[in-house]
Amino acid sequence: MRKIAAKIWMTLDGIFDADNMDQWWIPYDSIERQEYVVERYGKCDAYLLGRKTYEMLAPYWSTQKNDENGPATWLNSVRKYVVSSTLNKAEWNNSTIINENVIDAITKLKQQPGKDIIVDGSSTLVRSLMDANLIDEYRLLVQPILIGTGKRYFDNGIPLTNLKLVKSKILSLGVVALTYQSDR
Repeated sequence: MRKIAAKIWMTLDGIFDADNMDQWWIPYDSIERQEYVVERYGKCDAYLLGRKTYEMLAPYWSTQKNDENGPATWLNSVRKYVVSSTLNKAEWNNSTIINENVIDAITKLKQQPGKDIIVDGSSTLVRSLMDANLIDEYRLLVQPILIGTGKRYFDNGIPLTNLKLVKSKILSLGVVALTYQSDR
């Protein structure tokens, strides 16, 4: 059975707000972090996104023709599943909308042969998958900054979730990569 991994980029205080990434993501960019990100994508063959994350990423990444600014080749070739009750069309290459029986559809996707399924951002979707006990791993890139305001990845009311640290790595500029597995 495939694993579902939540990919989470955040500040030390849990902010993952795209509106202020110029303050917490960009200053900590490094070749080492870029290589780590690309390596993590390579372990997956399906990309699961909520509507907001899809609408944020698709306009930019769908137009990228080389990997000069990131993992464009992978992002444009991988199978993408977009969870949305309002999106009617997903034009980014290899995209499928899941709009009914979401938990059943993702459970079936998880049971198919293949590599890991990565959930990018999409905190609302991750919350639903947590409630259904479908997240196997949490892959965090924690930036060494406290920003104080913005959207927090884990909000109030998340289910109690015991985790086991299975991998940690300190990257350049104090960024820490952490991988936790669900302790079911």
